[in-house]
Amino acid sequence: MNAQAKILVVDDEEVVRLSYLRILAGNNCKVEAVWTWMQVSQLMQQDPFDVVLLDLRMPGMDGMTVLKAIKQCWPESQVIIITGYPTLESAKQAVTLGAYDYLAKPVGPDQVIDATNNAMLHKKWALHSEAQPA
Repeated sequence: MNAQAKILVVDDEEVVRLSYLRILAGNNCKVEAVWTWMQVSQLMQQDPFDVVLLDLRMPGMDGMTVLKAIKQCWPESQVIIITGYPTLESAKQAVTLGAYDYLAKPVGPDQVIDATNNAMLHKKWALHSEAQPA
């Protein structure tokens, strides 16, 4: 994974946040972890993240609403939904709103790394394609 990769973990469960922090920091990423929309918004405004790992169900915060806001304000950020309550309907909605990937918990270390790597590759490819003359 690129040493410049900036990853934001958004989950209300501290053990999940710490686990993803440990996994991704061990892969030379700049990783931040938060659990509220206010924190997400503040950090994204300061310096948008390349990839956001986003839980869908959190107290006082709807993950789909957060996904929609991220994609509207920072469309180049790749969002990976990670949920303990996967449904076909929420997967369809997430993709429609612009999620790059949708994973069902529990998610192992290799899955987190692979999904994040793939999201980074997708972002780089998309940015490269936009920069090419027509």
